[in-house]
Amino acid sequence: MNRIVFLIAVLLAAGTVQAAQLYRWVDDKGRVEWRDTPPPANAKKVERRTVGGSVIETNELPFSVQRAMRDFPLTFYVTDCGESCSKARAHLNRRGLPYTEKNPQDDIEAYKKLTNGRLEVPLLFVGREALRGYHEETWEAALDGAGYPRSVAGARPPAAKPAAAPPQTPAPETNPAPAPAAPVAPPSTP
Repeated sequence: MNRIVFLIAVLLAAGTVQAAQLYRWVDDKGRVEWRDTPPPANAKKVERRTVGGSVIETNELPFSVQRAMRDFPLTFYVTDCGESCSKARAHLNRRGLPYTEKNPQDDIEAYKKLTNGRLEVPLLFVGREALRGYHEETWEAALDGAGYPRSVAGARPPAAKPAAAPPQTPAPETNPAPAPAAPVAPPSTP
C-alpha cells in the first residue's frame, strides 16, 4: 500500500508529467501490483490506467486587463498616416495593451458605414466609444475609465486576435479637439 501511495505522489508531484500510464495486476502469489511498466506475461487481472498531472492553466495577462478586454475591447483603425498614427500606435504599445489593429483601406465601404462617411485615422474604439484622431489625454482618460492599467509590467501586447465587431452605429464623439486626423485614401485601382 505504501508503494502505491508513493508512486501516485511521485507522479502528481512531477510538474512536467502531463499524463502517465499505470498498470495494475495480480501476481502469481495473489498480490496486487501497481507499476508504471507493463506487467509480466504471467500477471492476472491486468488493468491499464492513465493518471493526469495537476496542471492549472493561466493567462499571461493580469485579471484587470482580461476583464477590460472582455468589457471594452480595443479596435484600432490606422494606416501609415504619419506622426499622428505613429504616436497613437506607440501609446497603445507603451501601455502594453492588447488591441486589434485594422486598416480601413481593406474594406473602405464598411469603414464608411462605421464612421458615417468620415474617412479619417487614427480611430480607436474602446468598447463602443469612438476616439477620433490622437489626443493623449483623451486616450488616457478613456483607457483608464475602461479599467485598463497604465502599464502592464513586462508585458508586450500579444498578437492581435479578432475582437468583437465594433458597433454598427457610431458612438458620440468624445474628443472635441483631437490632433488633426489624416484622411483615409480610397484604395488605388490599377
